[in-house]
Amino acid sequence: MTSRPRRLAHAAAPLALASLVLAGCAAEAADAPTPDEAPTEEQQGDGHGHVEGAQELGEPQPRLVSVSSDGTVGVLDLLTEEAEEIGSVGAPIRAASDGRFAFVETDEGVDVVDGGAWSWDHGDHFHYYAADPALPGSIPGEGPVAVATPPLATAGGTGLFFSGSGDAVLVDMKALSEGEVSELFRLETDASAGVVAPVGDAAVVALADGSDAGLARVVDAEGSPTGVEEACEDPSGAIATRVGTVVGCADGALLAVAPGGDVTLERIPFPDDAAERPLAFDGRKNRPTVAGLSGSDGFWLLDTRAGEWTHAEVDATLVRVVAADDDDENVVALDDEGRVRVFGRDGEERAATEPLVADALAGTEASGVSLTVDTQRAYLGDPVAGVVHEIDYADGARIARELTPATSPAVSAEVGR
Repeated sequence: MTSRPRRLAHAAAPLALASLVLAGCAAEAADAPTPDEAPTEEQQGDGHGHVEGAQELGEPQPRLVSVSSDGTVGVLDLLTEEAEEIGSVGAPIRAASDGRFAFVETDEGVDVVDGGAWSWDHGDHFHYYAADPALPGSIPGEGPVAVATPPLATAGGTGLFFSGSGDAVLVDMKALSEGEVSELFRLETDASAGVVAPVGDAAVVALADGSDAGLARVVDAEGSPTGVEEACEDPSGAIATRVGTVVGCADGALLAVAPGGDVTLERIPFPDDAAERPLAFDGRKNRPTVAGLSGSDGFWLLDTRAGEWTHAEVDATLVRVVAADDDDENVVALDDEGRVRVFGRDGEERAATEPLVADALAGTEASGVSLTVDTQRAYLGDPVAGVVHEIDYADGARIARELTPATSPAVSAEVGR
C-alpha cells in the first residue's frame, strides 16, 4: 500500500484535471445521453470497466458478500446459489459497498473485500463483469469511519474519513480494481467528524469541527486544495448519483459536478420550515434520486437532476430508507420491528413484510443488518438468523428467496450492481 500523508492546507492550488466529456462507444456516439444522465469520460476510465482476468458477460452477475463475526468471508452467487469461503478479514463492525467492493470496518481500520462482480455504466447501456473474488488488503485508521464510494468500481476514488484519528483518505479505485490497495492521499485533520466525497478524480473534504469546521473544500487527486469551496455546517452523509456527488449539510446539500473539467459545488437548500434533516443517504446505484431518514417517522427524497427535496411522513418508525428510483418511484424502508416496508414518494404505504430481523435490531447485531436495493430485488441481511432475505419490493414486498450465505452474515453487501 502506498500513502502520502500531509496536512490539509489552506492555500489554493490549480486543479489539474483532464477535460470531462461524454464517453460512448464509437458506434453509439449519436445516441449518447446528456451530461446529467451518463458518467463522464474521466469517471468511466479506459476499457469500459474491464480489468485483466475479468470476463465480460451479457447480464448482471449479482453476488452477496458475507462476513461472519470472526471475520470469515463468503461469497454467494445469486444466479446459481453456489457459495464459497475466500479467506478472513478482521472482526467486522459494519460494511459499505460500491457494488463491487465491500469496505469492512474493523478495530484496525478498513479491510477490503473484492466481490468479483461489477457493472460499468455507459449511459444508455451497461457492461457486466465477473472475476474471482479476492482480499486485496487493508486501509489503516481509527474509526468509526465514514465511507463514500464513486460511481464506478474501476475509476476515481473511494473516500474514507476516520473519526478517531481525523484522517481523510482517498483510495485509488483503478489500483484497487487491479488488486492493489493504494492511497491517492491521506490528509491529517484536527476534526472528529467529516466526509470525503469523491467526484471524478477529485474529492470534496467537508469537516464538522476543528480548524476547518463548516467548510467543504474541493481537493485534487493529490489532496491539494483547488480553490473551490463552500460553507457546509455539520456535514454528514455523502453519495454518488447519476448527476453528481451529494454532500449533506445542515441547511440542505451540496452537489459536486464536473461538467467541463472543473469541479463546481451547487447548493440545494431545504425548503422553508423543513423537517428534520437526513444524516445519511441511500439509493439504487447511480440513480439521480436518493433518500434519507427524517427523524424516525419520515423521509426525504433528493432529486439531484431537478435539484429538489421532497418530504414525506409515514405511519411507522423507520431505521433505514433506500430510494429505488424506478418507474413507480418506490421507496424501500426498514422499520424498528424488522419489517421491510414499501412507500410511494408521498409516504403512502404500498406493501410490507412480516417482521424479519426483529431480533437483530433489538440486540447488539443491529449495525450488521443490511438493506440493499437493485433494479428488481431488495436484500435484507439478518446477522442473527444467518440468512439474507431476497424481497421483490415491486410485487407486494413478496419474499422471493431466503438465502444462506457461505458464512453467517454479521455484515453483508450485494455486489455485481
